[in-house]
Amino acid sequence: MNTNRWARLFTWQRMNKNGEEEENKEQEPKEKKKEETTKLNWKEWITDPSEEFYYTWLQIMILPICYNWVIIIFRTCFYAIEEKFVATWLTLDYICDLFYVLDTVIGFRTGFLEQGILVRDLSLLKKRYMRSSRFKWDIASLLPTDLLYLKLGIHTPLVRVNRFLRTGRMNEALDRMETRTSYPNTFRVAKLMLYIFVLIHWNACVYFSLSNYIGFGADPWVYPNISDPDFATTRRQYFYCFWFSTLILTTVGDTPPPEREEEYLFLVADMLIAVLVFASVVGSMGDVISSLRDRDNVFFPNHELVKGYLRSRRISKELQKRVNDWYQHLHINKKITRENEILQHLPITLQTAIAVSVHLPTLSKVTIFQNCENSLLEQLVLKLTPQVYSPGEYVCKKGDVGHEMYIIKEGKLAVVADDGVTQFAVLGEGNFFGEISILNIKGNKSGNRRTANIRSIGYSDLFSLSKEDLTETLLEYPAAKRLLEEKGRQILTKMGMLEETDEGEGEVEKTEDKVKRLEASLEALQTKLARLIAELESSARKMMQRVEQLELQTEGWEGIVAEGAQGEIEEREKVKEREIGDGEGEGKGEGKGEGEKEDEEEPVVEGERGEGDGGEESLGEKEKNVGGNEKSKKEKEETEEEQTKTETQDQKRDEM
Repeated sequence: MNTNRWARLFTWQRMNKNGEEEENKEQEPKEKKKEETTKLNWKEWITDPSEEFYYTWLQIMILPICYNWVIIIFRTCFYAIEEKFVATWLTLDYICDLFYVLDTVIGFRTGFLEQGILVRDLSLLKKRYMRSSRFKWDIASLLPTDLLYLKLGIHTPLVRVNRFLRTGRMNEALDRMETRTSYPNTFRVAKLMLYIFVLIHWNACVYFSLSNYIGFGADPWVYPNISDPDFATTRRQYFYCFWFSTLILTTVGDTPPPEREEEYLFLVADMLIAVLVFASVVGSMGDVISSLRDRDNVFFPNHELVKGYLRSRRISKELQKRVNDWYQHLHINKKITRENEILQHLPITLQTAIAVSVHLPTLSKVTIFQNCENSLLEQLVLKLTPQVYSPGEYVCKKGDVGHEMYIIKEGKLAVVADDGVTQFAVLGEGNFFGEISILNIKGNKSGNRRTANIRSIGYSDLFSLSKEDLTETLLEYPAAKRLLEEKGRQILTKMGMLEETDEGEGEVEKTEDKVKRLEASLEALQTKLARLIAELESSARKMMQRVEQLELQTEGWEGIVAEGAQGEIEEREKVKEREIGDGEGEGKGEGKGEGEKEDEEEPVVEGERGEGDGGEESLGEKEKNVGGNEKSKKEKEETEEEQTKTETQDQKRDEM
């Protein structure tokens, strides 16, 4: 028995080992696939300028750019520091160069928007970056000017001055930070102080170099002699130069007068720079103050205008004190009453999202709005208007017509009697009132009027929802409208303010009336449709008859036109024959010609008479006599031809 147990244990252990080996084999290709996918993703990786990574990278790039702006000039002027820590400076220099290279690589992989869509094609990104002016500045800032160390020596850090050309990235980073910070005015002041610090730092370094050029301690204006132990340390040298430069640029004075031409030129340049610095500081601070004032005017009503109005109208001091207390309460507790005006520049989707996050919990506490659609609540949230009431101020009085409902956000209100002293109840945060008066519920005994006096105990923050806004919103939500009306009826029945009516019969009667009205309108539409069809058929018949008449009238016109053309041709031929006959016999031809003319005139007269007779006849008779007239004309033409033939034969006989 023991041997069997041990055998089973060994077989179980082998099976487990085999299973683990198989699992490891299966996991290894998966891990390889993951590594391959990560490699593929790295090759296709790009950065979105609106992402957090790009913003963080811009913040990181501020450090190497500021390092170059501060340290290069510092090492150039204070050569003792350069010689003492040369290894440290070189290490920091090339670390900054590495950041510059990485920033250039990121520039090749920075996406851009085209028609609102982020472009991810690496070839297009490279072309865009290489054609931009930023690429030229980036390449110029990476030129290996450090090779000049081989000729000028390792202690000439001024050869790295081309690193200043990457300053555009620092400006971009500062602009991004200003738009994203919650305290933009404080950030503007800090940015201005940074610029002033760099300017004073450069001026201090140039002052130390100028003192070295003139000679330390040569006159009271330059830096004292460094042989003095008090002024020998590098720390003391930098602090003294920085202090002296600050005195000059801030125009404070108390500086020794210059004695040399170089000193005069340096002071003139510093005075001009100081004027610009002073103007920029004053202007920036003025912008900060004006922006703060504009912000206060947007957040809070303008108190100065109201106070001027109260003084001009000679309002009582008691009422003026109430107004001033109300303004003080707004400013001290940062109560904002103009939320809609502040957010009106945002898209409606963002306005809705902000309003939902701020006011939806308060609106969802209202009993009649519970179990309503979220879309309805989102629409109503945009309609809420914040209001602040002072202590002892009435929100509504009994008997007033209700135009809005109120939701208590903060504070306490009392339901008081007509005397204003007796309190029936106290309403706190989350309570609401006035909802029944804006629903227009039929059977309401109060007639949409206030049923109680509501007075603020202290300062109370309320949200008001007007009747017009609610009805306008409910037009798009009929189901929610019926639900709200039903809840309002339930509340009124509990209060005993709803008249007892048979609602079921009323609804049935309403539906029957609607059906009858629809049937009557349907019959009227059917009769109108039948009349229109009959009129259409009669007009079609009349049109067909008119077309047939026109076709009958125009049937004989084509033959008449063709015969008239043939008659003209025959007359031309006759004229030619007559000319030939005149050539053969002149005398007789003339007499004959007169006879012919007389004979020719007769059919014309007959034709005229025929036309006149036809003009007196009706159209139907004309159509019947067209054929007869044509036959008579043909017969006349034939008789005329026979007469002409006989006359020609007689003439020939006479000549014989």
